[in-house]
Amino acid sequence: MSTTLEAVRPITLDDIRGAATRVYGTAVRTPLVKLELGAGFPDIRLKLENLQPINAYKLRGAANAVAMLTDAERALGVWTISAGNAGQGVAYAARKAGVPCTVVAIETAPASKLERMRTLGARLVTVPYEVAWKALDDRAYPGVEGTFIHPFDDHNFIAGHATMGLEILEDAPDAVAVIGGVGGGGLITGVGSAIKALRPDIKLWTAEPDTAAPAARSFAAGSPQTFPEWQASFVDGAGGQSVFPRMWERMKPLVDGNIVVTLDQTRRAMRLMAEKARVIAEGAGALPLAAALTGEAGQGPIVAIVSGGNVDLATFCEILQATAS
Repeated sequence: MSTTLEAVRPITLDDIRGAATRVYGTAVRTPLVKLELGAGFPDIRLKLENLQPINAYKLRGAANAVAMLTDAERALGVWTISAGNAGQGVAYAARKAGVPCTVVAIETAPASKLERMRTLGARLVTVPYEVAWKALDDRAYPGVEGTFIHPFDDHNFIAGHATMGLEILEDAPDAVAVIGGVGGGGLITGVGSAIKALRPDIKLWTAEPDTAAPAARSFAAGSPQTFPEWQASFVDGAGGQSVFPRMWERMKPLVDGNIVVTLDQTRRAMRLMAEKARVIAEGAGALPLAAALTGEAGQGPIVAIVSGGNVDLATFCEILQATAS
């Protein structure tokens, strides 16, 4: 790595409440709605982060991280690495702060995410997934300069996400479980930090697709693991090739269980949200609902975090067609 990193430390309630003074005005407080499925189904409530200005929760973390940069760090400009949502979040927050932004973007990201980052003023450097994953560990990429904002392994970024946990506790005080998709681990660490500090009885679950499930393997082994059989899919915002050791250190004390779902279960969850709640979710945003519907997290009330809605409409329509029967 190019820099010496500060030791991992817990996200405290003071960190979270401090972030809440900074993120709103850039990010918004999103609604939590009950998904009406009828008898025989778990009681599921949807936390609609797809309604953020960039249609994804990453804006919370980006808003907090950019707000906490020093003047010297802002003068250098900022950059991040992203499959799309973190890049949009950092670009949005940077534009509002008047700071130049570059995103090392995964070249297979949905066209809608790439175009949105450009529209928000970011300079894009597109690279293969494997190159981006290595750059995340190195925290460097040749030819890209500025202040690096890690899209998940960043204390201030995670503290921004944790503001969502405060909202969930206010809007669903009867919840017994919360499920969030896991990729890098920043979402579940942030939300979990708030929930476990105030309501440790609530179970925290992660959800992954079976084509990219290093967290499930890590929890089973009790240590951070790789997932060499990783496959690209429409679930581009969750799963991964490995669990970073630092993120494992953050997640392990908070997470109670992991649920792995198939791509078909995820497609059907996307369709169900569209039919029952008129919600457009991307693949990663539908993972928690797919996980809740397995019954592994109990009968609820369960909060399923709809982390984003940035899916190409052509892809979304194809998924609706494929699940029509």
